[in-house]
Amino acid sequence: MKLNLKKSKQKENKIKRAKVTPAHGPSWYLKWLATFVILIGAAFNSLEIVPVNFYFMLTGTGLWFIVGMLWFDRALITLNAVIFGIHFIGIILHYSYR
Repeated sequence: MKLNLKKSKQKENKIKRAKVTPAHGPSWYLKWLATFVILIGAAFNSLEIVPVNFYFMLTGTGLWFIVGMLWFDRALITLNAVIFGIHFIGIILHYSYR
Protein backbone atom coordinates (compact mmCIF):
# COMPACT_ATOMS: atom_id res chain seq x y z
CA MET A 1 0.00 0.00 0.00
CA LYS A 2 2.77 2.43 0.90
CA LEU A 3 4.59 1.60 -2.30
CA ASN A 4 1.55 2.50 -4.41
CA LEU A 5 1.13 5.82 -2.60
CA LYS A 6 4.77 6.72 -3.20
CA LYS A 7 4.51 5.88 -6.89
CA SER A 8 1.32 7.91 -7.32
CA LYS A 9 2.91 10.89 -5.56
CA GLN A 10 5.94 10.63 -7.82
CA LYS A 11 3.66 10.63 -10.86
CA GLU A 12 1.84 13.70 -9.55
CA ASN A 13 5.15 15.54 -9.13
CA LYS A 14 6.17 14.72 -12.71
CA ILE A 15 2.96 16.10 -14.22
CA LYS A 16 3.67 19.42 -15.87
CA ARG A 17 1.05 22.05 -15.37
CA ALA A 18 0.36 24.04 -18.49
CA LYS A 19 -0.87 27.61 -18.34
CA VAL A 20 -4.40 27.93 -19.57
CA THR A 21 -4.25 31.61 -20.46
CA PRO A 22 -2.40 32.59 -23.63
CA ALA A 23 0.94 34.33 -23.12
CA HIS A 24 2.13 37.39 -25.04
CA GLY A 25 -0.78 37.47 -27.45
CA PRO A 26 -3.12 40.46 -27.82
CA SER A 27 -5.32 39.29 -24.95
CA TRP A 28 -2.28 38.98 -22.67
CA TYR A 29 -1.37 42.65 -23.15
CA LEU A 30 -5.02 43.65 -22.85
CA LYS A 31 -5.46 41.83 -19.53
CA TRP A 32 -2.39 43.54 -18.03
CA LEU A 33 -3.48 46.95 -19.29
CA ALA A 34 -6.93 46.34 -17.78
CA THR A 35 -5.37 45.24 -14.50
CA PHE A 36 -3.27 48.39 -14.17
CA VAL A 37 -6.21 50.61 -15.12
CA ILE A 38 -8.35 48.96 -12.41
CA LEU A 39 -5.54 49.38 -9.86
CA ILE A 40 -5.34 53.09 -10.67
CA GLY A 41 -9.13 53.33 -10.39
CA ALA A 42 -9.03 51.59 -7.01
CA ALA A 43 -6.35 54.01 -5.81
CA PHE A 44 -8.45 56.97 -6.95
CA ASN A 45 -11.45 55.43 -5.20
CA SER A 46 -9.60 55.12 -1.90
CA LEU A 47 -8.39 58.72 -2.24
CA GLU A 48 -11.96 59.82 -3.02
CA ILE A 49 -11.02 61.30 -6.38
CA VAL A 50 -14.47 61.31 -7.95
CA PRO A 51 -15.62 60.89 -10.80
CA VAL A 52 -12.20 60.01 -12.26
CA ASN A 53 -12.25 56.75 -10.30
CA PHE A 54 -15.45 55.71 -12.08
CA TYR A 55 -13.92 56.29 -15.51
CA PHE A 56 -10.84 54.22 -14.71
CA MET A 57 -12.95 51.42 -13.26
CA LEU A 58 -15.31 51.50 -16.27
CA THR A 59 -12.38 51.32 -18.66
CA GLY A 60 -10.65 48.52 -16.76
CA THR A 61 -13.74 46.38 -16.35
CA GLY A 62 -14.68 47.00 -19.97
CA LEU A 63 -11.26 45.77 -21.05
CA TRP A 64 -11.52 42.71 -18.80
CA PHE A 65 -14.95 42.05 -20.30
CA ILE A 66 -13.33 42.01 -23.75
CA VAL A 67 -10.64 39.62 -22.48
CA GLY A 68 -13.38 37.35 -21.13
CA MET A 69 -15.05 37.37 -24.54
CA LEU A 70 -11.75 36.52 -26.25
CA TRP A 71 -11.17 33.64 -23.84
CA PHE A 72 -14.82 32.48 -23.83
CA ASP A 73 -14.70 32.70 -20.02
CA ARG A 74 -18.24 33.13 -18.69
CA ALA A 75 -17.07 33.97 -15.17
CA LEU A 76 -14.96 36.91 -16.42
CA ILE A 77 -17.74 38.06 -18.72
CA THR A 78 -20.37 37.96 -15.96
CA LEU A 79 -18.20 39.53 -13.26
CA ASN A 80 -17.00 42.41 -15.39
CA ALA A 81 -20.38 43.08 -17.01
CA VAL A 82 -21.94 43.42 -13.54
CA ILE A 83 -19.10 45.58 -12.19
CA PHE A 84 -19.24 47.74 -15.34
CA GLY A 85 -22.98 48.25 -14.74
CA ILE A 86 -22.41 49.14 -11.09
CA HIS A 87 -19.84 51.80 -11.95
CA PHE A 88 -21.99 53.12 -14.80
CA ILE A 89 -24.87 53.59 -12.36
CA GLY A 90 -22.40 55.29 -10.00
CA ILE A 91 -21.53 57.83 -12.70
CA ILE A 92 -25.21 58.50 -13.44
CA LEU A 93 -25.97 58.99 -9.74
CA HIS A 94 -22.91 61.21 -9.29
CA TYR A 95 -24.07 63.62 -11.98
CA SER A 96 -27.77 63.45 -11.15
CA TYR A 97 -27.32 64.49 -7.49
CA ARG A 98 -25.07 67.46 -8.20
